[in-house]
Parts: sequence; C-alpha cells; structure tokens
Amino acid sequence: MAKARDISLTIAIYLWATILGGIVYSHIVFFPAYLAALPSSASHVTGPYAMHDEHFWLFIHPLMIITLAVTLILNWRVRERRNLIAISAAIYVAAIISTILYFVPELQAFRASPTSTVSAAEWFARGQRWQHLSWTRGAFMFAGLLPLLLALRRASIAAR
Repeated sequence: MAKARDISLTIAIYLWATILGGIVYSHIVFFPAYLAALPSSASHVTGPYAMHDEHFWLFIHPLMIITLAVTLILNWRVRERRNLIAISAAIYVAAIISTILYFVPELQAFRASPTSTVSAAEWFARGQRWQHLSWTRGAFMFAGLLPLLLALRRASIAAR
C-alpha cells in the first residue's frame, strides 16, 4: 500500500507540474498575442488555423482531479500527507471554481469579440485585467504544488 501511495502522489506532482507548464506557456507566449488587439487578434482562436489550447486543458484537468482524489484516498491514513494533499486539493478546487465562474466565460467573450459592439479599448482593458487575474491564479497554483512536494517527503510507512 505504501508503494501505491507514493506512486499516486508522484503522478499527482507530475500532472500538477504539467499544468504549471501550460500556465507559463499560455501566459508568456499565447495570451499576450491573443489579447493584445481584440477583436482583430481573436483570429488566434478562430478560423481555419486557430489554436485550440482548450484540448490540453480539457484533457489534463480530469486527469488531475482523478489523481488528486485517488492520492487523497490512498494517503488518508497518513495524517501528515493527508493534510498537505488536502491543502493542494483545496487550492485546486478554488482555481477550478474561479476558472468556471470567470476565466472561461471571459475567454468565450474574447473569442466572440469580432461580432460584438464592445470597443477595442474596452476589449484591451478586459484582456489586461484577465491576464493580471490569471497570473494571480497561476501563482496560487504554483503555491499549491509545494504541499504535494512536502507530502512526498513524509514517510508513507507511518500508516501501518
């Protein structure tokens, strides 16, 4: 059982790190160009050569949710690990809720910006606000990896 606990926690750490890589890439490469000049820059996500980063996010998030749940269940009897994993899970849940309530609806609005009556200046302001808030969400996600790494350092044998 100790080996399963370690393996699930290691997989959770790798998936979390993959998400962080996606966050960094998106914020350094993709979003500055995409949100720089809406509505004309919406061509980055519309048309025949559009980028569809949602495929990555719709793939990785369910894996992360399942892995975090399994990791929490397998490590439940190891209090030191359980508490650390629960902290990371709480941060992840908060990030997902904010994503569902704010970030995804704004991305959908950005995508539809060419057909809206909103001024380019307002789109620019909304895009800048979105990026700043998303960097904050990303910082919380970076912080959420630390409890998982600390949990890995805790011996899983303590649950005997």
